[in-house]
Amino acid sequence: METKGEEPDEAAVRRRFWPTLRANLHRVPFARDAVAAYYSLTDPATPVSTRAILAGALAYFVMPVDVIPDALVALGFTDDAAVLMMALNAVRGSLTPGHYERAGAALQTPADAQAEEGPAPDPAPDPGAEPQPSP
Repeated sequence: METKGEEPDEAAVRRRFWPTLRANLHRVPFARDAVAAYYSLTDPATPVSTRAILAGALAYFVMPVDVIPDALVALGFTDDAAVLMMALNAVRGSLTPGHYERAGAALQTPADAQAEEGPAPDPAPDPGAEPQPSP
């Protein structure tokens, strides 16, 4: 279901991204870039124009119909990779190191430990824990 203000592509990406990625992780060599793009898309600090470009590219990835069927071994995701790489080149300055750090952490989290929407959010700090010095 779309929420007010969300484009149809973004709604589809939010709904289908994690299940699509999990089902095809072994065949998607650009997974880290795709996850970083997803985190940039869902980051409220990302400019609207960047979010629109990423929503289109990630929607192409999650949609079951595209130019080269994803079921084709060795070729299926080449068109998805090309679309995502073109989008990333267009918005490279808007993806932050934080988006890539979250992507790396998400890809190292076992799939069965992730919620349907993706990895669990960062845990809240323990109020009884001793504060850690900043680096």
